[in-house]
Amino acid sequence: MDTVSEQRLSAVHPKLANLIRMMAHQLELENIPIRVTQGLRTWEEQDALYAKGLSIPGAVVTNCPGGNSWHNFGLGVDVVPFLADGSPDWNANHPSWTRMCALGVNLGLVSGSQWKTFKDYPHFQLTGIFAVNPSDHVREVFKRGGIPAVWKEAFQIEDEIGAT
Repeated sequence: MDTVSEQRLSAVHPKLANLIRMMAHQLELENIPIRVTQGLRTWEEQDALYAKGLSIPGAVVTNCPGGNSWHNFGLGVDVVPFLADGSPDWNANHPSWTRMCALGVNLGLVSGSQWKTFKDYPHFQLTGIFAVNPSDHVREVFKRGGIPAVWKEAFQIEDEIGAT
């Protein structure tokens, strides 16, 4: 992975970061380099993205306001494949996207490409015991203990099972 991707992965949950690294390694073997374009976002950053195409000009890029995206809890990342010339490939119909999304799912990640109402091809998430979308409970856990508390609850059961 490149240094930009590694910097972004350093702020997300280590399990998610490791799975993205595994995906990147396999894709690199297939001559499909990728970059993490987004990782952890503040709720304010999320609100600014949410406003695009709604209250400010531009294309809609998310249907999640702050506190409603797994990016806000370090459990979501966006990834893009790169072309041979070193530029990002934003054509989600390109075979590299199909391969990237399938590989992510095979590794146990949730891919936004699978969503029915708002396909988010670059998005991958790993949320442990939590459902597809952050709930009021997740936001309450965050308010009480921040990202570490969300991570602990998300993976506590998995960690306990793994320890037995």
